[in-house]
Amino acid sequence: MQPLKLYNTLNREKEVFVALNAPHVGLYVCGPTVYNYVHLGNLRTFTSFDILYRYLSHIGYKVRYVRNITDVGHLVGDGDEGEDKIGKMAKLEKLEPMEIVHRYTQDFHHVLQTFNLLPPSIEPSATGHIVEQIETTQNLLNKGIAYESNGSIYFDIETYNKQGGDYGNLSGRILDDLLTETRDLDGVGEKKSPLDFALWKKASTEHIMRWNSPWGEGFPGWHLECTCMSHKYLGNTFDIHGGGMDLKFPHHECEIAQNEACTGQTPVNYWMHANMLTLNGKKMSKSTGNNILPMEIITGENTILSKAFSPSVTRFFMLQAHYRSNLDFTNDAISAAEKGYFRLMEAIDGLKDINASTTSTLSISNWEAACYEAMNDDFNSPILIAQLFEGVRFINLLKDNKESLTQSDLDLFTSLMKGFVFDVLGLEDEKAAGNNNEKLEGVVNML
Repeated sequence: MQPLKLYNTLNREKEVFVALNAPHVGLYVCGPTVYNYVHLGNLRTFTSFDILYRYLSHIGYKVRYVRNITDVGHLVGDGDEGEDKIGKMAKLEKLEPMEIVHRYTQDFHHVLQTFNLLPPSIEPSATGHIVEQIETTQNLLNKGIAYESNGSIYFDIETYNKQGGDYGNLSGRILDDLLTETRDLDGVGEKKSPLDFALWKKASTEHIMRWNSPWGEGFPGWHLECTCMSHKYLGNTFDIHGGGMDLKFPHHECEIAQNEACTGQTPVNYWMHANMLTLNGKKMSKSTGNNILPMEIITGENTILSKAFSPSVTRFFMLQAHYRSNLDFTNDAISAAEKGYFRLMEAIDGLKDINASTTSTLSISNWEAACYEAMNDDFNSPILIAQLFEGVRFINLLKDNKESLTQSDLDLFTSLMKGFVFDVLGLEDEKAAGNNNEKLEGVVNML
């Protein structure tokens, strides 16, 4: 059987996975900025890394999975100017920022639990680590890789690169091109370079969320939060850092720069990024109405789909595309996924009716190897699903007495089918999925 390989964004190729401290694995995934309801693209990203977490655990690794909550410092437009996303929503809804944080953190947890995502080992929040962020900022100032300007602290890209850094390497962006693209950005006036990014921002008079610091009242930069929390819980260098493709630049690029400047070490061995999700071939957008929330799929209260679809059907649909591939969400596609899901569940339910024989005419070991080879090839869930439907074919042949398995082979086959479907893919056996399922009814009643 081939070893586990995963695609490393940093090196742009599949690499054999070697844990730093096997069987322990450190995994960090960028969590949500909790200022609004979690959208379907977010759900796809977190589902992709739920599969990674599940599979690593399935094959014997002890995973410390850290996924943060961004509850401060993420400005509108992802840059260093403008309003904090949470503060802006607080003003719009006339609430305290922490009321916004609490409301949408609860929504995030509710959605992920509904779609059967496992909770992380640790879920730190940015506001719970202000001290660490101030200390890291001071450390970078002491090293001469950061500077103060008008009460804000910025990371100095030019100095970082002169000291051996390679800003732009993760995303494959060339520094000169980046300078050209960012030349006209607002706020560049107090920076040495338009590429320099905020570690700590001075709070304007109207800014709600603020903390005391050696440089006056302010708030941390978005990029700094993940650096501090991953470093605290997983060490200077850890195994895997994941997130959506949209975070590759500038967020993850800045994380690398901050970490390397602080510790002199490469922070992450494997960078992984989940691709985007579109709706009916177009980018999802609230303004155009081409948008659907995860919970609207299961309630059927939307103008996109012909009917309601259950959480497991939605999850099954997502897993039919590789996590690095674009995925287009359509009514026809999820309807087809529902048929496949029912067929898979019906087959698994039929395993209990199969009688063992004195001989085996099917090669379960070859089928088992094919299933593991699919997942060992960069967590290729579509190929695993194809193998599971080969298992469905086996089940139908066994029920028709056209093939046979001994008791030991039947037990192994049953365990493998259920293990891959329920433990690795995280599907649930929803009887009459979408309408009569007790769990689903409970979810709908909570909305």
